[in-house]
Amino acid sequence: MLNKWEVLLVPEEGTILQDMDMFHEHLVIFLHKEGLPLFCSIDMPIDPNFQGPKKVEEFDPWFFPVPTTLCNVTPGSNHDFMSPVYRAVVSSPVMPDLTVDYDMKKREITILQQDNVKGVSENSNPTSTHLKKLESKNLKTWKDLSEKFHCERRLVMSHDGVSVPLTIIFSGGKDINNGTAGILHGYGAYGEVLDKSWCADRLSLLDRGWVMAFADVRGGGGDPSWHQAGTKTNKMNSIYDFAECAKYLVREGFVHQNRLGAIGVSAGGLLVGATINLHPHLFSAAILKVPFLDISNTMLDPSLPLTILDYDEFGYPKVKTEFEAICSVSPYGNLSPGSCYPPVLVTASFHDSRVGVWEAAKWVAKARDITCTSFSSSIILKTNMTSGHFGEGGRYLQCEDTALEYAFLIKALGE
Repeated sequence: MLNKWEVLLVPEEGTILQDMDMFHEHLVIFLHKEGLPLFCSIDMPIDPNFQGPKKVEEFDPWFFPVPTTLCNVTPGSNHDFMSPVYRAVVSSPVMPDLTVDYDMKKREITILQQDNVKGVSENSNPTSTHLKKLESKNLKTWKDLSEKFHCERRLVMSHDGVSVPLTIIFSGGKDINNGTAGILHGYGAYGEVLDKSWCADRLSLLDRGWVMAFADVRGGGGDPSWHQAGTKTNKMNSIYDFAECAKYLVREGFVHQNRLGAIGVSAGGLLVGATINLHPHLFSAAILKVPFLDISNTMLDPSLPLTILDYDEFGYPKVKTEFEAICSVSPYGNLSPGSCYPPVLVTASFHDSRVGVWEAAKWVAKARDITCTSFSSSIILKTNMTSGHFGEGGRYLQCEDTALEYAFLIKALGE
């Protein structure tokens, strides 16, 4: 049967076909172009006399209108195969979640609902700019906070000339100056796209004039080649990318050189930890949440839940070059004796089945033992004795965790 399959659709150069949803009369296609997501629908069925393959544009696609190219689009509940309407949740770093119905037959959209942020959304003016190429008689305006908060996407040149996307958010009511504090987020593993959708928690720091930045380093999502460029023997690319993004924030005056912090979660903890080893004075504070810190020992133990699966991501330790690459990025193995590091908050979960609780404990113990005295007294280890890798559920418990993290950052970097 496989020899009867035909290739009907191919993306244009520089565009990646990520996923699709099939409906009775429409096909929804998820694309990724130049680091940004695109969504479109094409009419079904396809002409039986079709001579392919053809590019997406040759099928007369309807690209779903979104308020800005920096939007994150998440599919909603689309369980009705016969329906011509596709529901999605649209958000951006400065726009609360917007629930939208895309009518693929009429090529119209309907805005159903938008999350309200108390004390902020009420004071913002509805956006009057219409969505591009939109034909809708019942369009409601949506609210974003672009007047209050600015969001920019910059391209940062890494060590080898590759451009790394950097998303920067800052308050519109405060001029960026060299005295500003900021946080750089990173992940860079498993081909996962760094989440930059709306998060109300950030308002606390943004209102204080802080800068929030997100580095889409190699090893992350989008183009598979972008992912592969940050795996195994190429893993150092992720660390170099992250360091260059941090330097860019300082060099361009977004953040003061002594008031830049970093946050990494899980495999992002490896990214931040390895960058700190490489540049101990680049950051003035760091938060490592359920971090993957002892990679060299973990990858040697196939009895652990994720070790074998991680061979494709970080390397196979029985291959000499790959094991050397694993050791070169290990935050635990490369702690520098006598060096002074920035204050670090490390969180761990006792019942974490993905990253062992001992990884954070070992790193903290070794850092306190071999580094300078001032650093050993500025490391905080918080272990949740009841939760797993993703923490405990519940809004209030998550608020408590965020409050602790922000209090730590304000204490370390100044308000």
